[in-house]
Amino acid sequence: MKILLDTNAYGKLLTGDVRVLNELAKADTVYMSVIVLGELYAGFKGGGKEIENRKKLEIFLNKPTVNQLNATQNTAEAFGHIKNEMKRAGTPLPINDVWIAAHVFETGSILITYDRHFLKIKSIRIWNVLTS
Repeated sequence: MKILLDTNAYGKLLTGDVRVLNELAKADTVYMSVIVLGELYAGFKGGGKEIENRKKLEIFLNKPTVNQLNATQNTAEAFGHIKNEMKRAGTPLPINDVWIAAHVFETGSILITYDRHFLKIKSIRIWNVLTS
């Protein structure tokens, strides 16, 4: 199983959220989008534990099942499709979340998130915590 962690799911992982831990245990591949990493680094800068949080993230990123995703032309094409679909439906999403969704489509992974607005995207594979 391939999963992609959203920013809030990574945050929940750090607090020991059992549901996120269970998904990680089942995953063969865990993707971390460069967009999620940017959101995390921004949060680290705004908090009082930047060095500690960076070290924890580096340890996580160095796990053998974790793969970092950069934006590619395929990501950009998926982004364009999703953004246009959301605009036509009158249900815009935060721009970073459109990029994250594009990575989900590009990798064929399941999005692990607590953000319900991802449910507005047709055909996205989302963790069953949000769909049940």
